[in-house]
Amino acid sequence: MAKSPASYVETEAKIVSVRFVISLLLIVAGIGWILFYYLSVRPDPDVFPVPKASPKAIADLGLWNYAIGFGALLIGLAISAHPVTPLGRGRGVVIGMLGCFLIGLLWICTFYVFSDDLSKLPVFDDLGQWNLMVGIAFMAVGFTFATRWE
Repeated sequence: MAKSPASYVETEAKIVSVRFVISLLLIVAGIGWILFYYLSVRPDPDVFPVPKASPKAIADLGLWNYAIGFGALLIGLAISAHPVTPLGRGRGVVIGMLGCFLIGLLWICTFYVFSDDLSKLPVFDDLGQWNLMVGIAFMAVGFTFATRWE
């Protein structure tokens, strides 16, 4: 026997929650970390001898800076897949899922198209074969959204 429509209670979902704010902060921090490292700290590979980069603590991390930046970005996206966030319910799930799938696919395709000479593409030139991992990671986050799809 089916339930009557009157028994369903429509609850109003909050737009801003603690989880949503944390996910936004992680996404912005990840993008900011990558941009700061690439534009300010990373030594120019065309200059010889390589000048000392500052701040030294960040410069010493080298390619780990990309792991930190992309890690924060992707964890922020994965956290935003929870139903208390706008991306974790309704149409937001589909937008998040397809967005992550497409970004991952475009990242990998861009890497393969320009793999002969990556020096023209910022960030891609430093990552080399790790670009495949970035694309696959975006697709993996897309699957976290797919688990919430109804």
